[in-house]
Amino acid sequence: MRLITILFFSFIVVFATQAQTYILSSPKKAIKVNISLTPRGELVYGVNYKGKEVVLASALGFELANSSLKDNFMISKIDSLSVNENWQPVWGEVREISNYYKEYTFHLAEKTDKARLINIVFRLFDDGAGFCYVFPAQPNLQHFVIKEELTEFNLTGDHKAFWIPGDYDTNEYTYTTSKLSEVDGLKAKDMATEIGTRYIKDPSSVQTPLTMKTKEGLYINIHEASLLNYPAMQLHVDKATHRLSSSLVPDAVENKAYLQTPSKTPWRTIVVSDKAIDLLSSKLILNLNEPSKIEDTSWIKPTKYIGIWWEMHVGKGTWDFAGSQDAFSMESTKGLKPSGKHVATTERTKQYIDFAAQHGFDGVLVEGWNTGWEDWFGNWKEDVFDFITPYPDFNLKELQQYVAAKSVKLIMHHETSGSVTNYERWMDTAYDFMKTNGYDAVKTGYVGKIIPRGEYHDGQWMVRHYQRVAEKTAAKQIMLDAHEPVRSTGLHRTYPNWLASEAARGNEFNAWSTGNPPEHETILPFTRLMGGPMDYTPGIFGIKLDRYGKAGYQVHTTLTKQLALYVTMYSPLQMAADLPEVYNEHLAAFRFIKDVAVDWDDTKIIEAEPGDFISIARKQKGKDNWFIGAITDENKRIAVLPLAFLDKGKKYVATVYKDAATAHWQKKPEAYVIEKGLVDEKTVLSVRLAEGGGCAISIMPATASEVKQMKRLK
Repeated sequence: MRLITILFFSFIVVFATQAQTYILSSPKKAIKVNISLTPRGELVYGVNYKGKEVVLASALGFELANSSLKDNFMISKIDSLSVNENWQPVWGEVREISNYYKEYTFHLAEKTDKARLINIVFRLFDDGAGFCYVFPAQPNLQHFVIKEELTEFNLTGDHKAFWIPGDYDTNEYTYTTSKLSEVDGLKAKDMATEIGTRYIKDPSSVQTPLTMKTKEGLYINIHEASLLNYPAMQLHVDKATHRLSSSLVPDAVENKAYLQTPSKTPWRTIVVSDKAIDLLSSKLILNLNEPSKIEDTSWIKPTKYIGIWWEMHVGKGTWDFAGSQDAFSMESTKGLKPSGKHVATTERTKQYIDFAAQHGFDGVLVEGWNTGWEDWFGNWKEDVFDFITPYPDFNLKELQQYVAAKSVKLIMHHETSGSVTNYERWMDTAYDFMKTNGYDAVKTGYVGKIIPRGEYHDGQWMVRHYQRVAEKTAAKQIMLDAHEPVRSTGLHRTYPNWLASEAARGNEFNAWSTGNPPEHETILPFTRLMGGPMDYTPGIFGIKLDRYGKAGYQVHTTLTKQLALYVTMYSPLQMAADLPEVYNEHLAAFRFIKDVAVDWDDTKIIEAEPGDFISIARKQKGKDNWFIGAITDENKRIAVLPLAFLDKGKKYVATVYKDAATAHWQKKPEAYVIEKGLVDEKTVLSVRLAEGGGCAISIMPATASEVKQMKRLK
């Protein structure tokens, strides 16, 4: 149901000699935004949550190439409306989403003969606010260049922040937790040698989504929604005043955006709560995106997959046919003589297909299937990959017939090595090639410096590219998983074929770097995942990597925490990332990965605190099955899990996968126990989580015989 009401005088207007002030309210008045037009004609705003100041008076506007667009304005008109609707996502964390807000549009005109026009739209929800700039068609502003956006977020204090540095080319950093006044990107956990690309111009800048906690206990997230035709927004931190100011990612000549009217910017978003669990439940960013542009979405399917991937990361084999010793070496291996180390062979792919079919997985990803990997990384070359030529030991036609007989899909992999102009030339041909050979999903990759030279992963040129990929794949009915892209901003509502992105430091870093600290997965849902699902690639069971000759390397979790991530790290695209041989060593625990859903009717955030712990319960789409994931940081704790969300009077069987008493992420990560018993809506489970540990629970309706035979869990 969609209810739109046009409102007149729905806000308080205060006329003063010094400024015009407007007080705007969200539907239930939890959020208030104060708007003032100063005597200089500057529009400023502030945000209040339940009577507490969140953002003090803050500037708006732009610096253009030859002028500014920030003052000398008058308000020519104010429009307002109220929307109260429910909509159903194609896939998601809940079956239905409430979109309840009040919107106010301030029409501004310069006080000159050749007035330029700009509208600022504020959309107020009860858990936050979004605002964007709209440039209507007009004779005095047609084509223009933005040098900087002047949006500010003037905060009330030196908040505790969870941040990564403002790198133009990557967001694959571990998070630093510190006061805003202590932000220093050059002293952050430096992963430059692990990432292979780095560009930090301003050490006092951070990336969004940025989550903070105030001394008064408010949780604040600042991000953006619907990032299209515009560079990503980073935030410069004024350490003395705690004022955050927009800092857009530039192009090669330091311009930020090229626009023509009519046009609009992405929404700037502020989500606020006095409970951490409510921050994770917010749908504000998603609601600020446009509805699906795809009319027929019947072909879009949430997917659970395995793949030829992890064994290359741990060094068991190589992506390239010739077999360079180091998968990330900058040394080119000339010629195509088989080394015997190449993993993406017809025979090995069949083994993965067999395993997928045996255990009910939807797809098999194959990386390293195509020519070019001998010369792909670090050389900044234009035409490394053509996306249609397989290596001699990868038989496309044979595998196409093999997967069809097994009712499993192959997932395509397109690594661009940063040569985006090359990929743009090949996209149509590559996608047609996919359809011809039975592929309906693609994982893209953008490792390395971007070509055209001077562009960055998070600049306007690349943002336009990511949109083109989403649109072209949608037109071909292909699902998309983007790795190394700009961070997510809710565009999976508009392009539901865009199932997931990486856009953060994933599980792969545990294979060949210092790894992800135990707190990493307790921070990501409050930061990166606020914008959309992440292909984190969980499910590593061989925690210690000594088995691959990598002494000292390991995943920084327990095995059962890897299970819990399927619930806490939301994605409709989930990978069982380890090797089939390793899963065969732990088939009892592997059962949870087989059972857990990837699409949901309901989600309950049970308990959470950024950087410390998260417990989430989700109900499977179209079924009465529930799944719980609970994780902790480097500290052990007791997860208290009330099951009040279960149907009243109904008995369920709960299977609990938890850390053994001796488990520890570093000392004994693969120690776990499995318990099974009856539960109902009155049950409160208390589960011990080891240091760096977690637990995963499947809850399914009990049969009559199970009710008679099984004991109640406590």
